[in-house]
Order: sequence, then C-alpha cells, then structure tokens
Amino acid sequence: MNRREAIRNVALLLGSAISASTLSALEGCNPKGPDNYALQAPETKSFLAEIAETIIPETSTPGAKAAKVDEFIVVMLNDCYKPEDQKVVLEGLKKIDEASQKQFKKSFVDLSAEEKTTLLTAIDKERVDYNKRDNKKEGDPTHYFQILKELTLTGYFTSEPGATKALRYIAVPGKYEGCIPYTKGEKAWAV
Repeated sequence: MNRREAIRNVALLLGSAISASTLSALEGCNPKGPDNYALQAPETKSFLAEIAETIIPETSTPGAKAAKVDEFIVVMLNDCYKPEDQKVVLEGLKKIDEASQKQFKKSFVDLSAEEKTTLLTAIDKERVDYNKRDNKKEGDPTHYFQILKELTLTGYFTSEPGATKALRYIAVPGKYEGCIPYTKGEKAWAV
C-alpha cells in the first residue's frame, strides 16, 4: 500500500473525501526542505494550533494540540504541497484573523473557545458553499479551510494520541476477525 492509498483509507474511515490538493500533495514530498519560511514562524504555528484545537478540542481524549497537529500541518504544507496551495493557506489564515477582528474586535488566538467555534463554523459553511458553487472550474484552488480541516483530521488520527486514545487500538491483534459487531457510540478501530 502506498502513502496515497493509506491516506485515502484514513479519509474513508473518517467518512469524508480528501480534496485534490491534498491527494496531489501525497504524490511526493519536497526533498530539499522547506521553501516557505512563513509557515515556520512561531506565530503561524500557534495560530495553526488554535485552529486545529478548535476543530478537535480536548475532551475525554487529547485534542489536536496534544497530538501536535500544528507541527504536522507545517511539515505537510512545506514538504508536500505546491507553493500555490501554501499561498492559499497563508492567505486563508489572514482571512480568519481579519474575520475575527471584524466580528469580535480581537485576534483569533485571543478569542474564547465558543467564539473560535462560532467563527470557524461560519468559515466552514463558506467552504461548503464554495465547493457547491455553479461556476466552479477545474483548476480552481481548494478552499483554504478544506486544506486545514483535512490536515487537522489526518494529522490527529494518524498521531499516537489520536490513534490510541480517540480510536480503539490494539498494538498486536491476537487474531483476524472479519466481522465484528459495532454498537452505536463505540469508537472506530485505528487499525
């Protein structure tokens, strides 16, 4: 199984499709290292950590911050995404902060958890509308929040805390069971 198939399987497990930009990022990584140092900035990383934690907050299981999803996002964007997609994400981060300033008169990182959720819910609705629009052409950039959500989910559910605490996980399964009954409300299997 190659990396593209593995990520596609994770997406199916999570019940969603992965955008073309994410799949194209899985084609190969940039061996020469990061080109976009704006993604390496501490304020960008902390901003990404706050967004990821809002998408997957800490509950009875660790959240995205505990899984260090912000670091995963930065590495994936720098090493695997095209410069155009990196630019879309960086511009999207500016849009999130501008929307925060406009709606709450505060920077996104200074918002309460409820305010962050309210703002990102509105941006997610914008993403859905963007993807459903009638005049969408092939080659149009992926919505920045689509990329951020996908990387957050992929980073979280492939991390140790996500795979072992949020999903059911057996390090060394004892036997193969092809059909296991599922009770509503149970965790999905990590492997």
